Order: sequence, then C-alpha cells, then structure tokens
Amino acid sequence: MSDSILQLTQVSKWYESAAERKILDELDLSVSAGERFSIVGPSGCGKSTLLNILGTLDEPSEGDVVVGGISTQGLSEEAIAKVRSEKIGFIFQMHHLLPQCTALENVLVPTLALQEKPDAEEVASRAKDLMDRVGLGDKLNSQPGQLSGGERQRVAVVRSLINRPALLLADEPTGALDEDNAERLIELLVELNDSEDLALIVVTHDRDIARAVGEVRTLKGGKIEVL
Repeated sequence: MSDSILQLTQVSKWYESAAERKILDELDLSVSAGERFSIVGPSGCGKSTLLNILGTLDEPSEGDVVVGGISTQGLSEEAIAKVRSEKIGFIFQMHHLLPQCTALENVLVPTLALQEKPDAEEVASRAKDLMDRVGLGDKLNSQPGQLSGGERQRVAVVRSLINRPALLLADEPTGALDEDNAERLIELLVELNDSEDLALIVVTHDRDIARAVGEVRTLKGGKIEVL
C-alpha cells in the first residue's frame, strides 16, 4: 500500500524457553497513515511482544518489519534507533517521567535522541502548544510529583508526540488510571489520531477501552483477527 507506514511480513517470534510454541506465527499486518485500532487478547498471548516488534524494540525470529518504507531486517542498532526516534511514539502503562525534571523538560527528552537536532525554539513552541491542547498549559514547570496520575499520563502522551511520529503505540495506557481518567485519555488519543494524522495502535485487555478506540482486533494463536 502506498500510504502504509508499517508492514509486517510473515513475522514469527519464539523464545528458547517457550519450547516449540510460536508467540507470533507468520503474522502479516499493514498499517496505513491515520489508521486506528486496538489489539486485545488474554494475558500471555503475546500482545506486548507484538507491540515491541511493531515499535522495533524487539526483533522477530523470522520475517520482516518495514517502517516508513525502511526494512529493519539486518539494520544496525543505531540505524533502527534512528528509525524509531523519527517515526514512532510510545505510551506505556506507567508514565516513566523523570522525577527531577519539569513537565516541559520531560516532553522534550525524545528530541535528544534525534540525530538531526531540531530548532530549540520551534520544538519548545510545539511542546507548549501540545501541553495547551491536553489542558496542561499551566503545568509546564511542575514536576511529576506535583501532578495527578491523569496529568502525568497526559504529559507522557505529549512526550510521545513531540517528534511528530507517523505511528503512536500505546501499551495498556489506561491500566494505572481510574475510569474517568481512562475515558478522557482514550478520547484524547482518538482526537490526536485525527488532528496529528498519525496511526494509532492501542494494546489493552479492557474490551470497553478497545471499543472506544475504534476497530477491535484480537491476537489469538499468534495471528491477528478482526472482531
């Protein structure tokens, strides 16, 4: 597909400790710009493994992962890290904010990984604009310990967007939030999927959260099925 930003071809994954069982079994997946869906499945089915492979944090045992037209097969760690920092944003269950840094400083951390450094004034302006859009324009100088759980997760969302990724991967992003904050976070991700024209994949065990994202796909037997 011409607008495909992520392509998995015949991807399999297994670990020595897992004997002969394949966690992922010759899986094919194409993700287009602006697409949005969730992936569900029981604990231990390989959802996080799949997300790590989608995000180039892990390598498949077999098969190819193509990100933004670039095959990661055989690439050096440095080359893969460059693709990852330029093309992919991550949100995890825990926010992983640096406690000693302000919210704004945390948002800007991913820019340090870019090989071509962005204009400092321009990227700071984008960070402040995004913080405004998620309702945290008055929290730029607050440290994580001064923010609520929902606010910390929104800072993590802004951090994931700062490098203008084409793909946003969220691994149980609402797992540490109460119901109200979880609902608000998903609404925010859906809105950003539209306004930032990025693809969004959310991995979750919560079927209600999955349906709120949009199309629901299930990981079963190492394959993805559309529900």
